Amino acid sequence: MPGIDECLLEAMALPGALGASLVDWTSGLALGTAGDSPVGDHETTAAETAELARSAAEFDSFTTAADGPGAGPPVEDLIITTRAGYHVLRFVETSFDSSVFLHLWLDRDSGNLALARLRLRDLAERLVLG
Repeated sequence: MPGIDECLLEAMALPGALGASLVDWTSGLALGTAGDSPVGDHETTAAETAELARSAAEFDSFTTAADGPGAGPPVEDLIITTRAGYHVLRFVETSFDSSVFLHLWLDRDSGNLALARLRLRDLAERLVLG
């Protein structure tokens, strides 16, 4: 089971990966980073993506009737498509408050969005925090 650094290195091994981070969406802080940041500063990117993740995780519009108490975060992942790339935010269930997510920034031309979603899901399930 990988820790933060190993998890981010595995994410960076994906085709087209430009940068990866583990972010606490409550504080907006990066808990770990690898590769590049879209704005040249991982902390700025963490704060900006945390705002987006927080909105998606807290708004009732993104929950379903099947979600009940203890069902984990109501949102599994978010995908943002830009002209040059993809941003995939994958929520991570933890034994504490589940307020972290993996952020993967992919090059649009060489990245594989479907593969990235599958691998991030696997990484999020295996990630060991502590």
